Order: sequence, then structure tokens, then C-alpha cells
Amino acid sequence: MQMNIAKNSIRIVSGLSLIICIVLSVYAFHNHLFTSQEVLQAYIAGFGMMGALVFIAFQAVQVVIPIFPGGISCLGGVLLFGPWAGFFYNYIGICVGSLVAFAIARNCGKPILYAIFNDKMIAKYEAWTGNQSKFVRWFAIAIFLPVAPDDFLCYLAGTTQMGWQKFTVIILLGKPAAIALYSLGLSVIFQHIVPLVH
Repeated sequence: MQMNIAKNSIRIVSGLSLIICIVLSVYAFHNHLFTSQEVLQAYIAGFGMMGALVFIAFQAVQVVIPIFPGGISCLGGVLLFGPWAGFFYNYIGICVGSLVAFAIARNCGKPILYAIFNDKMIAKYEAWTGNQSKFVRWFAIAIFLPVAPDDFLCYLAGTTQMGWQKFTVIILLGKPAAIALYSLGLSVIFQHIVPLVH
């Protein structure tokens, strides 16, 4: 019963978040904010630190309730705030969200995995948890790489015997590389696509 409530709540939040993003995108197109990166950054700069705080909060939430692929939101940070500030805000938001996801799983246990993620993904990675020392190594490698399902792995780690200190160190040291690769790679792709659209 509680799992069904959790699943429905997550679906509702995800749906509302998607609607909000669509509305904001339509608003941005209507006001020509996507004509150039400079125009978009100037608009966001008008909100001062509030714009940065909202983005950091968004990044944290999208780790706890996966809505978009992490790479897309990392690209958003670079486009909205530039490469250095964008990287910093991405890093802070994702690290906070990762710690929150770990805390939720630590308190709720494995049922939270089935409430958020599909059975196929759980079965694929749950085998890692059979040996705690091996899991820590695989987890650290996965967090370092930009292609792993980091959100799920943070939840999965919370259901193991991994301690808070070890998890925090892995997140703080492993996330920068993945965020930088996402941000740089997608930013280059975006810069090549936008001229073609216009």
C-alpha cells in the first residue's frame, strides 16, 4: 500500500515537473531567450542569486526524483550560468541530491528502490551488493564515469552497509569528473546544433 502511494506520488511530481519545464520552455521561446547563450544568461542574471539557488535546488530534486537525464540538467547549468559557475552549481546541487537520496534509502530500505525504479535496473545492479568491498569499488568507479545511472546507485548504496563518510567522500571526489565531461561534451554538441536550427 505504502509503495503504491510512493509510486503514485512520484508519478504526480514527475508529471507536474515535466509540465512546468514545458511551460518555461514555451515562455523562453516566446520571449526569444533561446536566440543566443548571452541573451539567456543575461535574463537569468537579472534574478541575482535567486536564479542560482533555484537551479541548485532543481538539480538536487532531480537526483531524488529522477525527471530528466542528468546530462541534460548539467548542460542547462552551463548554458544558464557559463562554464565555471554552471559547473559549480551543478556540483553543489547534484552532491546535495545524492546525499538526500542516500538518506532516504537508508531510512526506507529496499522498498524505495521498487517504488522509483524499474525491476530490470534493480536486478542488474543489485548483484553488486553481494560483496560489500567490491560494491564500494564498483560504486566509486560508476560515480566517476558519466554514463552510469548515478541516481539509482545513490539509492542502492543507501540500502547497503556503506557508511555515510565513505559515501560522501566518493560523491565529493567522483562527481566533478562526470559533471565536467557531461557539461563540456553536451555544451559542444549544443553549440553545433543551435546554429543549424537558426
